[in-house]
Amino acid sequence: MVAQNPNIVFIFPDQLRPDFLSCYGAEFIDTPNIDWIAENGVRYSKAYSAAPICVPARTSLLTGMNAVRNGVTDNQHFLRSDYGQVGIQTMPEILGNAGYYTAAIGKMHFYPWDAYYGYQYRVISEDKRWLEVKDDYSNYLTSNNLKKFHGSEHDGYLENKGAVINRIPWEHSVDRYVGREACKFIEQNGDDGPFALMVGFPGPHCPYDPSPDFLETFEPDDMPDSIPAVPENTRLLREACIEDNKRPWNGVDYSDFTEDKKKKIRAHYSGLVKQIDYEVGEIISTLRMKELLDNTIIVFATDHGDYLGDHNLIGKASFYESAWHIPLIVRVPGKERNVLCNQLVEVKDITATLISLVGLDVPQYMDAIPLPNLGLTGSCNKERIFGLLSDGWCVFDGTWKLVKYSNGETLMFNLVDDPQEQKNLINDEKYKNTYTELDMELTKYLMTSYNSVVHDRLVDSKTLFADKQFGREGAKRIFPVEVDSIN
Repeated sequence: MVAQNPNIVFIFPDQLRPDFLSCYGAEFIDTPNIDWIAENGVRYSKAYSAAPICVPARTSLLTGMNAVRNGVTDNQHFLRSDYGQVGIQTMPEILGNAGYYTAAIGKMHFYPWDAYYGYQYRVISEDKRWLEVKDDYSNYLTSNNLKKFHGSEHDGYLENKGAVINRIPWEHSVDRYVGREACKFIEQNGDDGPFALMVGFPGPHCPYDPSPDFLETFEPDDMPDSIPAVPENTRLLREACIEDNKRPWNGVDYSDFTEDKKKKIRAHYSGLVKQIDYEVGEIISTLRMKELLDNTIIVFATDHGDYLGDHNLIGKASFYESAWHIPLIVRVPGKERNVLCNQLVEVKDITATLISLVGLDVPQYMDAIPLPNLGLTGSCNKERIFGLLSDGWCVFDGTWKLVKYSNGETLMFNLVDDPQEQKNLINDEKYKNTYTELDMELTKYLMTSYNSVVHDRLVDSKTLFADKQFGREGAKRIFPVEVDSIN
C-alpha cells in the first residue's frame, strides 16, 4: 500500500533519449541507478513528449494541459501572468495546498527564470546555454573562482560539432551541483513531513560536454549508427535546423555532418548520461540513508529527445521518434515491480498521476490522465498522441503517424513496418483512407483545443436565451466560466 502522504521525487533530465539507457535496451552503456527505478516500478515503452521543445513540454507538466490549450507552443511563449485568475493551478500549487513542501532544484526553464510558479523552495541552475543568468549555480561557480563557459570556449568545439571536454572540473559541473543540492534538500527536509521535489538536470542537453571522468569508457566506434536521412522527406526541416544552430547560442554549422562526427557526439552524450545516472544513484542512496525510500514515489522522465544525427539532424522540435519518444519510469512503493507497459502515454500525464497518487482529484480542466498500471482511478488506454508545436502538428496511434509542418512538408509513416521513418506514404493511394482518418482526428482535436484557449473570454457554457438573471440589467458575468477537459 502507498502511504497516505508519500514523498515525491521527480527526476527530470533535459533532452534524454530512452535508447541511451540500459533499461531501455542500450548495450553500449550501463545505467544501473536509473535501471533500479525501472526494476522497482513501471517502465513505459511508448512514452512521448507531445510538445518536444523545452518550454512547451515543461509547461504541459505545470498545467496538465496540452500546449495549444495552455498557449505555450514554442520556447518564446509562456503562461499568461494572471493564469490563476482564469482558473489554472500549477502542479506544485496543487500539491502545496495539500500540505506538501514543494521544491524545484535545477533547470525549470521558467520565464522569468527566478519565478516560483507554486514551488516553495528553489535552487536554480538554468539552461546550459544561458550564460548571462545569475542563478544559484552561477553564484556557486563565482565563489569557487569559476564561471560558465560557452561551448565555443572549449577546444575542438566547432570541429567536433559541439562535442567537447568540459573545462569545469566534474566536482563543480552543473549536473553534479544539481544532484548535490537535491541530496542536501532531502537530508535537511526529509523528516519534516511530505515533500514534493522536482530535480531538473540541465544535461544531457547540448553542448555535449561531459567531464573526462565519465567520458573515458565511451568510444565513438562503439556507438549505434545514426538513422539515415531521406532528403525528400524533410529537406526544409533540415535547412531550418542548420540555420538555427548557426546562431550565437550554438554557433555550429551542421551542413557537413559526417557519421564520424555523429558518433563522437553520441559518445560524449553517453558520458553526460552516465553523469546523470551517478547523481540518480546519489539521490536514491540519500533517500535510503534517511529511511525515506519506502515512502517515496520516484518518477524519472524528460522533456524530449535529441536526434544526435538521426535523419542528418541535431537537437529536437519535430515529431521524428528521436525527438519526441522519451523514457518514463514510475516507482511507487508497494506497487508491482519490474513492469513493462506498452500503452501510449505522454509527459503531461505525469501531472495527473502525481496528483492522483497522493489522493487528490485531478482538476476537471486538465486533459492529462493518470498513467496506467498504477491502479489509479481515471487511467485509461490512450488511443492517440497528438503532437502540437507552433510550426508542426502530429497524430500517432502507435502504428500510423501523420505529421504536418508549417513549411508544407507532410509525412505519414507506418512505424511497425518502418520504425526508422524512411518511407513517406503520404502520396501512396493504398493508404488514402488512413490519411483521411488521421487527418480528421487531428483536425477535430485541434479545433477542440483552440476553442478552450479562449475560455477566459467565454461568456457562458450554455445558452442564455432563457436565463432570467441574464435578462435583467446589471447582470454579472461569471469569470472564468468552468471549462471541461477535452478528453
